[in-house]
Amino acid sequence: MGSTVTFKRPDGQQLSGYLAEPAHASGAPGVVVIQEWWGLNDQIRGVADRLAHAGYVALVPDLYRGKKTVEQEEAHHLMTSLDFGDAATQDVRGAVQHLKTRAAKVGCVGFCMGGALTLLAAANVPELDAAVTWYGCPPLDYIDAGKIKIPLQGHWATQDENFTPEQIEGLAAKLKAAGVQHDFHHYLARHAFGNEQAVGEGRIPSTQYDPVWAQRAWDRTFTFFGQRLR
Repeated sequence: MGSTVTFKRPDGQQLSGYLAEPAHASGAPGVVVIQEWWGLNDQIRGVADRLAHAGYVALVPDLYRGKKTVEQEEAHHLMTSLDFGDAATQDVRGAVQHLKTRAAKVGCVGFCMGGALTLLAAANVPELDAAVTWYGCPPLDYIDAGKIKIPLQGHWATQDENFTPEQIEGLAAKLKAAGVQHDFHHYLARHAFGNEQAVGEGRIPSTQYDPVWAQRAWDRTFTFFGQRLR
């Protein structure tokens, strides 16, 4: 279903990504998908394919420029080496602009590290029409909530050791103070509850896939995008 494509960032640099298209792509809305810290792997390609099956043109920008890993230590290194500001304002925005050449409306969805980048993109990519973050949030002082003009949806794990309920409460308060329309949902689950590969691998004990909550969150995500992008 998917293929590798090349597109331009706003600064003119070239970037590649994974593009998944629905059977009837003409006039379909677009969604930019932002990876977890593992890189552009089969799991995140599967997310793009899932969106394509639902009728969206989905594009995953390759933030790590071809690198990916299954090792926690290397994933941490790749993530900490990433310039988040550049990724949000150039890589993600370039992907959104690329989809805008063929779609009237474009959303963004990200997971873990990608969820944090989704929130940064919401404030820094004016072409976006809606955004959904799954268990990912940058430090709150990095978010200029006053610049967010689009509706947000968030899916959070109450047992998340990486992005604690207290941090998410702070995020919600900041968004509310700025008048940002946001729809947050909380699940009795661990971090990465939507990642099918976070099962019994022992890579990170604090993560655990939960198929029931993942399906509930996906249902809400598709309802949200259906209302905002179609």
